[in-house]
Amino acid sequence: MKNYLEFEKEIKSLEEEVDGLKSPFGSEGISEVDTKKIKNTQAEINEKLKQTYANLNSWQKTLVARHEDRPKANFYIKKIFSQFTLLSGDRYFGDDKSVIAGFGLIDDKSVLIIGQEKGEDLNTRIERNFGMMRPEGYRKCIRLMKLADRFQIPVISFIDTPGAYPGIGAEQRGQASAIANSIECCMSLSVPNISIIIGEGGSGGAIALASSNKVIMLENSIYSVISPEGCASILWRDPSKSLQAAEAMKLTAKDLLRLGIIDEIIPEPLGGAHRDPETIASDIKSSIIKNLRSFDNSSKEAVYDHRKAKFLQIGRDQGFTKSSNLSDTGLSYTESGFQKIKSHIDQNKLVYAGIGLVILAVLVSIFN
Repeated sequence: MKNYLEFEKEIKSLEEEVDGLKSPFGSEGISEVDTKKIKNTQAEINEKLKQTYANLNSWQKTLVARHEDRPKANFYIKKIFSQFTLLSGDRYFGDDKSVIAGFGLIDDKSVLIIGQEKGEDLNTRIERNFGMMRPEGYRKCIRLMKLADRFQIPVISFIDTPGAYPGIGAEQRGQASAIANSIECCMSLSVPNISIIIGEGGSGGAIALASSNKVIMLENSIYSVISPEGCASILWRDPSKSLQAAEAMKLTAKDLLRLGIIDEIIPEPLGGAHRDPETIASDIKSSIIKNLRSFDNSSKEAVYDHRKAKFLQIGRDQGFTKSSNLSDTGLSYTESGFQKIKSHIDQNKLVYAGIGLVILAVLVSIFN
């Protein structure tokens, strides 16, 4: 049974009409199937889908990212990778079912695969804690990422979570510390790491695994520091203002690509990833292979510097560049021409103020 979103009411009616037309049993018994009408109605559905999904606002994209039928990490792992070997436990407390992790093959290349899993039905969603990871989940990922780094195996992460689990037990076991250590581990890897946001990338729970060389988003996924409902509750004390919050937060793939937060958008099939899971899985696989190959000739230092420069560049006009001084292994900030002039004026404002006063005095004496 298909699930429809609120803005898909017309599409639902048309698809129900097609299902009725396909049935050979009419009100008067067995009847002839009207293939021409089915074809025309299906064309109308495709046109409606095209128009609807081309004009989604930020809140509607949030609803699509959370769609019940949207493919989850477990589906992509099975479709994209071969010889996947599941590994469990953090060697401290226990295992966290909300994250799937293990080694597998893609394009005959060994990779570490990490996937935040929300679950497919009520029972699995409860078991997976709706994709909200606990400290032991992050520590499991850290353990495996360090293992992958030791054997020079790239890391692939599938991000799909509303955020890290905020329960008392998780806080008592060091949730904040686990997230911080996971971010540090991701940033310190000497192997390429690629993160694909397949649905909802929420808060530090997503950033903990998405501090990568390449951050890729599906077209209708979202990535933000807080949910639109949470933002609306804090700013306006009104969760019903989720649309305004979603628009202000710039959480869609297009917004984030323009801001330089992510590196690539993977287009989704007509009507969203949930309408054609096989195609989107194939597209994600192609993107992973392409991005992994871009690091084939990169040294450990180059991979590390690429990731460091990428994150230092966020929010800057020109970003940071490698120092030309061989004795200096750090990164230096490259300013734009306008910023250089502004900085120069700020540093010498007293001098320029004095010169201005002298010029003003000269002009006053001339005209008097």
